[in-house]
Amino acid sequence: MGRGGCEAAGVGVSALNWTSVALTPPPPSPPHKGEEGYREQKTNVIGKLKGVVDSYGEDFVILDVHGVGYVVHCSSRTLQNLPSTGEAATLSIETHVREDMIRLFGFRSDSEREWFRLLQSVQGVGSKVALGILSVLDPGSLATAIATGDKASVARGPGVGPKLAQRIVSELKDKAPAFSPVDPALIRLTGAVEDRSAPAPVADAISALVNLGYPQVQASAAVAAAMKQAGEEAEAKTLIRLGLRELAR
Repeated sequence: MGRGGCEAAGVGVSALNWTSVALTPPPPSPPHKGEEGYREQKTNVIGKLKGVVDSYGEDFVILDVHGVGYVVHCSSRTLQNLPSTGEAATLSIETHVREDMIRLFGFRSDSEREWFRLLQSVQGVGSKVALGILSVLDPGSLATAIATGDKASVARGPGVGPKLAQRIVSELKDKAPAFSPVDPALIRLTGAVEDRSAPAPVADAISALVNLGYPQVQASAAVAAAMKQAGEEAEAKTLIRLGLRELAR
């Protein structure tokens, strides 16, 4: 695969002399207001597209499906991993209906599409911001960042400030572990540190590693690994020593 999450500006690209297709919008469902401020409805008119890559734009791919060109706007990560022009490609699709057009968002995997949906459940996150986040974090990395409270990683997405990153982490942290390959013990430890309920030796060990210049997520992971070796009753100095050994690997 060669280019990452998408949105369709139109269907039936007549400029390419393909057959034009008019999609009739489905019966109205409760509107959703995205970050652009327009009324938008979500529907499953199209769930998947399989065809041949015709061409690429800055933020979209034109997929030729039996002679019909679908303009699908994607995250840069998805676009970079789609194949070259003339080769076959398959995208999971999320269909949104605006008052003046139908838009298709494409994804390389169902898990990426699910994160696109989950992100938009947070106030202040619309399709544009959701695609921006998925452009800098793949689904596994996003799940890990949210599960471990790594707000800085989430904030790397275009249009995501510190406050919005905090809201995303807070509102989705209970859902993230299901998508994350991270050790559940690390997730629990990160939550305990954030809630200030972690044992003093653990909190002191993480603080010491952070003061040495390690990011908090890495420091927490190292201390979690150290606790597995030394036990939960280990002193801070033991956790620091074992944590440094873990970080040096």
